Amino acid sequence: MPKRTLQGRVVSKSGNKTVVVNVERRLMHPLYKKFIRRSKNFAAHDEANGCKIGDEVVIRESRPFSKSKHWEVVVAG
Repeated sequence: MPKRTLQGRVVSKSGNKTVVVNVERRLMHPLYKKFIRRSKNFAAHDEANGCKIGDEVVIRESRPFSKSKHWEVVVAG
């Protein structure tokens, strides 16, 4: 089964080899039919320690690196 990939923006650089990525998605409101934005933060493993705040990155599902870190940075912008 392929691993999920998401695209988002780095909002925090918390600790060594860890970044927090904000992923935003658009969905249609069921009643009013207006597009609304929903966002969620994911802690991701950055092996190269090369991401900075504001970078656009692609993250991929991976094995658990820690209690809250289950994603890894694939492409750093």
